[in-house]
Amino acid sequence: MNAISKPNMSLADAISQRRSVRGFLPEPVPESTMRAVFEQAQKAPSNCNTQPWCVVVASGALRNSLCKQFVERALSGIPSKPDFSYVSKFDGHYRSRQVECASALYGEMEIARDDKAGRNRAALRNFEFFDAPHVAFLCMDRSFGATIAVDVGIYAQTLMLTMTAHGISSCAMGSLRSHPDMIRDAFGLDENTGVVFGICFGYEDPEVKANKTRTTRAPLSEAVIFKDH
Repeated sequence: MNAISKPNMSLADAISQRRSVRGFLPEPVPESTMRAVFEQAQKAPSNCNTQPWCVVVASGALRNSLCKQFVERALSGIPSKPDFSYVSKFDGHYRSRQVECASALYGEMEIARDDKAGRNRAALRNFEFFDAPHVAFLCMDRSFGATIAVDVGIYAQTLMLTMTAHGISSCAMGSLRSHPDMIRDAFGLDENTGVVFGICFGYEDPEVKANKTRTTRAPLSEAVIFKDH
């Protein structure tokens, strides 16, 4: 694929077309395209323009090494030690949406609810980065709290929409915060740099069943309240 230096779709189209992709072709994103995407994402807004994110991107041999380490730890049952706490249980309509998403994904993958081995294999795919040739780890200082993490989230959305506009697929992955020590070691980061989550990216493999998954969104009436008095 030729290098792409400019986006090839509108923002509205990028928002509509962006989705989580869980199966990638081995072809790497050209360095010039990758740099253009991350340069544009750097325009993301943040509180007082502090730009609190630190992003590290693994490709090639380093990507392969990290993948191997993640898989080995997962198979060995080594417990995760994320830098930041996060919600692991949802209730009410949040839980319903979570179940709907899982049902859609496993349905496309033809993995039954009682197929424990199949579900374990599917979970392991996270640590294989879904075969993506690149993986980015979004980090911030470990002293920062939720309000600063919001800025990192805004950056992540800006990054993924920019990727979509350039024809690059991605998947944001909370599972990649599991072993932050590996990321710090790989990139020579200091102990104060915490890993918030990861994003694998590359070019979509249309033959992967998981990529046929489509999820719904709640109607506007459930998410936004408009008032003028």
